[in-house]
Amino acid sequence: MATIKGVSSFSPEQEAQALRKAMKGFGTDEDAIIDVLTKLNVSQRQQVLITYKSTIGRDLMDDLKSELSGNFERVIIGMMTPTTMYDVHELRRAVKGAGTDEGCLIEILASRTNEEIRRINENYKLQYGCSLEDDIVSDTSSMFRRVLVSLATGNRDEGMYVDDGLAQQDAQCLYEAGEKKWGTDEVQFMSILCTRNRYHLLRVFDVYRGIANKDITDSIKSEMSGDLEDALLAVVKCVRNKPAYFAERLYKSMKGLGTDDSTLIRVMVSRSEIDMLDIRREFLTMYGKSLYSFIKGDCSGDYRKVLLKLCGGED
Repeated sequence: MATIKGVSSFSPEQEAQALRKAMKGFGTDEDAIIDVLTKLNVSQRQQVLITYKSTIGRDLMDDLKSELSGNFERVIIGMMTPTTMYDVHELRRAVKGAGTDEGCLIEILASRTNEEIRRINENYKLQYGCSLEDDIVSDTSSMFRRVLVSLATGNRDEGMYVDDGLAQQDAQCLYEAGEKKWGTDEVQFMSILCTRNRYHLLRVFDVYRGIANKDITDSIKSEMSGDLEDALLAVVKCVRNKPAYFAERLYKSMKGLGTDDSTLIRVMVSRSEIDMLDIRREFLTMYGKSLYSFIKGDCSGDYRKVLLKLCGGED
């Protein structure tokens, strides 16, 4: 369930004028910008974007960028970006920025549906003139690269059929590829975890626990390390409970010293219209504190205000 639902009727002209007024002249009315943009959903914001240009003759994105700064600007620009393009920009930043943001690559590729991945690939190529796969290949290496390439095909079976015989076989296969042998046959893990449907995998994990006497995640942790471990764990977590996966991403972005703002912003912006209420519920269950209170304690100023609006409420 979403926290940002949009409004049933609105006037793009009125909202465009309100935004212009908030930025015109001396100083910026950040509260007004937050109010307008958080009451609209992403497609309604696109209408305002076009209307702003046609009625005012200025580019809204340019105006926002020149008036705002820092993390607050990043959130607002993210909210103004169509869903697929937001993922595209984040993936590009992850491979082309200073160093590689492996966490971002893993998070997006492990959690998006086939259809979302298909749209990402299409738009990535249009935007940058090369494929997402090419950029992944040139920026990552070894088995981690292969897992990302596999996920980026968006070719997971999305059916609901569970073949019990095959589930037994897959579980045995994973056991023999990891726990049972010296060294790990990582390809087996990849091909099963990245292609089978969700219901089938849940069955595989159950059978696996019976055979190996431990959870599949514990095996991945003991058999693998680094980015490959992170990627396969993300796949398993998304299969089991996607909102819980995002709750953990948010928790880790804020706990301890400093904040991983990139992750915090991306999850808050990209999930606000999909499953933020579910993420909040999982967060409370897993950590005994509300997501709202975490954000409140970790961020400040307009950045905090807008994130709390995306969060939606206190639990």
